[in-house]
Amino acid sequence: MISLEGWDVATNLKWIMSSNSIAITPRLKYETWFMEGKLIPNEHFLLIQDDFSDILDVMDNALTNDKLVKNIIKNQNEYIQQFLNPNIEELLGILVLAKYFYYSNQVKLDNFVIELFD
Repeated sequence: MISLEGWDVATNLKWIMSSNSIAITPRLKYETWFMEGKLIPNEHFLLIQDDFSDILDVMDNALTNDKLVKNIIKNQNEYIQQFLNPNIEELLGILVLAKYFYYSNQVKLDNFVIELFD
């Protein structure tokens, strides 16, 4: 499936990587909570040129390379797992709020909490 950034992140990337599909995209430029910068081309998604000039070649290679396709799907599914623990996601949300309130001088926090920000 094609995943393209516009003025912002490609919102369909998370859905593609959560399925048994493969994301086909140019080099990603935007960074969100999904940590797109940690995604490795041709390991987590199929990389195409920014001008799409090689899209047919990349797609043909995927259609004839079952090992590559299965490996990318496995890697995508493993990457997604880190976001699926509701307890960890809730704790991270609390830490984000704590950091915001601390740096905007709205709360005082103990040093052991502040050390979590680094």
